[in-house]
Amino acid sequence: MNDAFENVLNVYRDRMRADAKTSASLAREEFLRRRDDFLLAVGEDAARFLHALAVGISARRIVELGTSYGFSTLFLADAARRTGGTVYTYDTVERKQAYARERLADAGLAAHVDFRHGDALELLREQPGPVDLVLLDVWKDLYVPCFELVYPLLSPGGVIVADNMLHPPDAHAQAAAYRAAVRAKPDLEAALLPIGHGLDVAVRKVG
Repeated sequence: MNDAFENVLNVYRDRMRADAKTSASLAREEFLRRRDDFLLAVGEDAARFLHALAVGISARRIVELGTSYGFSTLFLADAARRTGGTVYTYDTVERKQAYARERLADAGLAAHVDFRHGDALELLREQPGPVDLVLLDVWKDLYVPCFELVYPLLSPGGVIVADNMLHPPDAHAQAAAYRAAVRAKPDLEAALLPIGHGLDVAVRKVG
């Protein structure tokens, strides 16, 4: 990771601290109304795990469901730079992707990212495969339908990672439904890891 990457990472760190302070001062109803204003990232531990995973499996085609403001995109794009791959990142909020585009350009990684704006349930039907790595980090009611769309695209040895399996508590029921859907596929091996907000990691068997 070069100086441009580190400079952009520091921009994200500063914003996360500021957003955390602001959001903590809000009543829950106000926070939910304004949630798209805040950088709700996977966290640095999870992002570094994703980076190492992507590089380790030589992921060439990476799908990120939930660009948000581009924190995890930064790490995935750097991994794609190393593997000669591309990150296809999806989000419905244009201003979030606009911010992410600027940060990825600042990091010198824009060439490794294909930004896709709109409803992932529609856009995923045009997603080229096979896909080597998927990060699933959208609103929790979309986890299962998004999973069912990307699962057929997953390459042998490909990995699907879902965030927020342990936190927040009010997402536990939807997280459990997602894990059940994953474990119902006979060709997937899955494990729940206590990294960040809880990552479910599922690997497609080879052969």
